[in-house]
Amino acid sequence: MSEDHYSLSARVYKNLRKDILAGNYAINEELKEKTIGEELGVSRTPVREALRQLEMEGLVSIIPNKGAYVIGVTLKDVRDIYEIRSLLEGLCAKWAAEYITDEQLEELEENIYLSGFHTAKENWEQILELDNRFHELLYEASHSKELMHVLKDYHQYVQRLRKITLAYPDRVKASTQEHKKIADALRNHDAALAQESAQNHIRSTISNMDKLGWENLMK
Repeated sequence: MSEDHYSLSARVYKNLRKDILAGNYAINEELKEKTIGEELGVSRTPVREALRQLEMEGLVSIIPNKGAYVIGVTLKDVRDIYEIRSLLEGLCAKWAAEYITDEQLEELEENIYLSGFHTAKENWEQILELDNRFHELLYEASHSKELMHVLKDYHQYVQRLRKITLAYPDRVKASTQEHKKIADALRNHDAALAQESAQNHIRSTISNMDKLGWENLMK
């Protein structure tokens, strides 16, 4: 198949994946090949291939002779992801304590400063972007492509929920302080403290969502 064909399939996949994770499709909603193809300006073939890829990822269920339906990210999926993240982000911070560069440390500290600034201004979109970048820097500093790939995927899976929780001023302030503890441990190259601080950060997020009510946040 041509390179253009694969490009079309990849574009459809990325668009559908983004919309599913953003909650733009309801759970069990049918994904109609013809409709999606018309919306994206492609034939049904790249749509069909994208749906198969999404099925392999567990976001879509394809029922023979019936159609493709959204599974999405369930409440259990989200809870599982946060529990797993608490362990993996701890490992990530532990490794980052060894490999992090001065430039990455400077960007982390600038990120924390800007988070405080935008919290005071209640600029929630900028806060979400800064939070994304903080974790990306942590993943990059771990020097593990495999760990970075897994954690980036998990980060995308809970993006919609994170956007909601990071609009609560008290949680944002607490999160920024937790980021500072991680950054301080990394600057001191204290692997044990970095691991503990990163795990506590995700555990605090879990506790916050327990308090707010997972079911309410997932609506």
